[in-house]
Amino acid sequence: MRNKKLVIIPTYNEKENAEAIIRKVFSLNQNFDILIVDDSSPDGTGEIVRTLSREFSGLHLLERKGKLGLGTAYLAGFKYAIDEGYDYIFEMDADFSHNPDDLDQLYQACIKGADVAIGSRYKSGVNVINWPIGRVIMSYYASAYVRFVTRMKIMDTTAGFVCYRREALSAIDFDRIKMKGYGFQIEMKYTSWRLGFKVDEVPIIFIDRKRGSSKMSSGIFGEAMWGVFRLRFRKIRKKQSL
Repeated sequence: MRNKKLVIIPTYNEKENAEAIIRKVFSLNQNFDILIVDDSSPDGTGEIVRTLSREFSGLHLLERKGKLGLGTAYLAGFKYAIDEGYDYIFEMDADFSHNPDDLDQLYQACIKGADVAIGSRYKSGVNVINWPIGRVIMSYYASAYVRFVTRMKIMDTTAGFVCYRREALSAIDFDRIKMKGYGFQIEMKYTSWRLGFKVDEVPIIFIDRKRGSSKMSSGIFGEAMWGVFRLRFRKIRKKQSL
């Protein structure tokens, strides 16, 4: 039976990238469906997706009322994926900082035994292009800090390019995932790891966005750093089956 694969792409004001990223994913040899989770982008991103959905049957749009944050966008996407019976669920940015060609690498890592496959900027050195050196240092040492506090052996704990097997997501109680910004990425990896799932890293090259504006802020970074302390002492339990 064909493995169903869904790429979740959160958007907010991504009209400059939306059509190009959608067309690129659908041009790949593997059969990926796409779910765009759009937070009522005032620039018309949602309308672009609605128009393209008439061309691509595997394109789906989940529109939300207002800017609700990266973490909640992915959680909404995960719930959709589980309800719709997808087997492999991917996180990816809309701005081409994650190369869609690398989706197959993540998929193959899960086929070979990983429950969570991370597109890692730091697995084999520092593979980041066009970032200011200050941001590279902040990102790299943020992951070092997370490793120190949590004891996870993951080089890129804040990575947002990830493939989850359905079984891993189904075991996580989404109501207990509290961080909303980039700390969400740390919390999901830590929860998966604590539940005993196999987490692997696949080296990728990360290229900073060429179009549109970054959503990173000091508040998002601060939430992640303080939230890691709370993670370290939280009890992690598998979601109870209904």
